[in-house]
Amino acid sequence: MALGMNPYLQFSGNAAEAVDFYHSVFGGELSKMTYAEGMGDQNPQTSSNIMHSSLYVDRGFQLMASDAPAEMTTSGNGSISLSSNGDDPADDDKLRSYWDGLSNGATVNLPLEQAPWGDYFGQLTDRFGVSWMVNITAPQDGEQ
Repeated sequence: MALGMNPYLQFSGNAAEAVDFYHSVFGGELSKMTYAEGMGDQNPQTSSNIMHSSLYVDRGFQLMASDAPAEMTTSGNGSISLSSNGDDPADDDKLRSYWDGLSNGATVNLPLEQAPWGDYFGQLTDRFGVSWMVNITAPQDGEQ
């Protein structure tokens, strides 16, 4: 059985801008459906809002988002953690690239630097208010 757990972010009218930004950071395949397309919404204030979007980056790495309907309030999106398991050194470069991209316009709460446990760790809040943690696993004893 293949299960997945995917973050689903909700925004208040700027989901299209947010998912376009995440697409520029992570790459992958982005699909977006507006309320006009999905629900036949003809209200000029809400019809172009995102009813559902999906950014498929890789197996197990999918980010979804939407604009909350006008009658719903949104709250914080929590924290999203990106990490490597240390098996592939190429993952380190990919995570550093993600960090650099997410940092654009962000508030860096904790710079990406070596942590007391030996990994490289950083935390930021991106320009859309989403909190991200990045952990790059340090090589274990005997690894290069």
